[in-house]
Amino acid sequence: MKTVFCNHFPARGYIALTLWPLIFVRRSAERHYTLTVSNHEHIHGEQQKELLLLPMLLLYALEYLVRLLLYGSHKEAYRNISFEQEAYINEAVPDYLVHRHHYAWAKHLFTKTYRHR
Repeated sequence: MKTVFCNHFPARGYIALTLWPLIFVRRSAERHYTLTVSNHEHIHGEQQKELLLLPMLLLYALEYLVRLLLYGSHKEAYRNISFEQEAYINEAVPDYLVHRHHYAWAKHLFTKTYRHR
């Protein structure tokens, strides 16, 4: 995957955004683009490859809307999207992608691991 540094993308408050085969990193957040964040974005890249980009983004948006209705909080809805759960849980595991099972995100579809306080 190729990393692209941008001045205005992704949105303020976010470090990076993956649209396979590219990882967009906000230039003002470049110093926060650590190995852990890179691993997180590469996990999203694998998710997008296995589902294809557009279907994955549609599922992501649908799941976000359902969780937003359930939890009433953007932060809690976002952190509990199954794709995000897989990425956050495994971002600090250096060789996760070597051992990752296809559709590993699916086991998080009906779970809630993040609770907003």
